[in-house]
Amino acid sequence: MLLPALREEVLLANKEIARRGLAPHTFGNASGIDRGGREPLVVIKPSGVGYDSLTAADLVITNLDGEVVEGKLRPSSDLDTHTLLYREFPQIGGIVHTHSEFATSWAQAGRAIPCLGTTHADYFHGPVPVTEPLTADEVAGGYVRNTGNVIVRRFRADGLDAVAVPGVLVAGHAPFAWGKSAAEAVEHADVLEYIARLAFRSVLLGASEIGIPVHVSEHHYLRKHGPKATYGQR
Repeated sequence: MLLPALREEVLLANKEIARRGLAPHTFGNASGIDRGGREPLVVIKPSGVGYDSLTAADLVITNLDGEVVEGKLRPSSDLDTHTLLYREFPQIGGIVHTHSEFATSWAQAGRAIPCLGTTHADYFHGPVPVTEPLTADEVAGGYVRNTGNVIVRRFRADGLDAVAVPGVLVAGHAPFAWGKSAAEAVEHADVLEYIARLAFRSVLLGASEIGIPVHVSEHHYLRKHGPKATYGQR
């Protein structure tokens, strides 16, 4: 069986998004990539398989063209989005797609999540962006692949760094998050849902969507991720 360690990591990531309530029913999926072999290989959840019954052997391995290299089941229907993001963001090693309640609400409203507090600023360098809606031609001409394309377009148009902004809202759809590993992608998906919930409640309470002052958000982001970071045990 190919990539046993990565299989176990991706299995745990899929079970964890279900355990944390980020992917009800079979709505979400997690993947990881191995870039160290002859060609990059992606390990991803099979389509429609419940999290409780999922095993490492059920996971599907594909190349970046979406061709199955190992596995008897059909890969996730979101595979083409995952592979496109791995191609376009070579610094990421894991991707999580969820339909978590509050982040999906912002996505369905077509609204970016403003940085309203330091909890947000600790993880996302600026607002959580939202894509443009897919056009009719994009839906008809490769919906899943073009979901990845609208994400990449948003990041390029806004000059965003996928490491500094480890997630996005797809308009009318739901969030994607990523990280250096599948485990970190789960963590970012969980944080994204948490700050989406905080932002929703803060806006209801009258918070301005201008957000906290930039000098505060920059301080919080850089103290954790900057070259002179003081957060944690580095």
